[in-house]
Amino acid sequence: MRKLMILALLGIAMIFNSASAQNKDKVYDFVSVQQQPEYPGGMKAFYSYLSKNITYPESAKKNKEQGKVFLSFIVNKDGSLTDLQIIRGLSESLNQEAIRVLKASPKWNPAKLNKQIVRVKYNLAVNFSLG
Repeated sequence: MRKLMILALLGIAMIFNSASAQNKDKVYDFVSVQQQPEYPGGMKAFYSYLSKNITYPESAKKNKEQGKVFLSFIVNKDGSLTDLQIIRGLSESLNQEAIRVLKASPKWNPAKLNKQIVRVKYNLAVNFSLG
């Protein structure tokens, strides 16, 4: 039986500002904050979550589709993930599976800047591999 290997890679994000007059909804980039957002239990726990929850789509298996799906999302002040977007995808089935599993993710520990909880744009690559 072929193994499914899932790897998550961190990326550097871009700064996005909201239209809020007071910038209370400002989204910071990953490297601008003092405490980065983190999956509960750290990245090892995140890799475990991905391995247990991603289901390799049958159509992707049949077509032997492999590679990385690059996504971006915002880790909100409450730890929820929103604005999930495919930056560079593979097939529709693999793209949707990557989005599905991230949408179902437990809330993350939010980022902090100057001891204040802030929203952060986060980039991630999910690697789909048969073998």
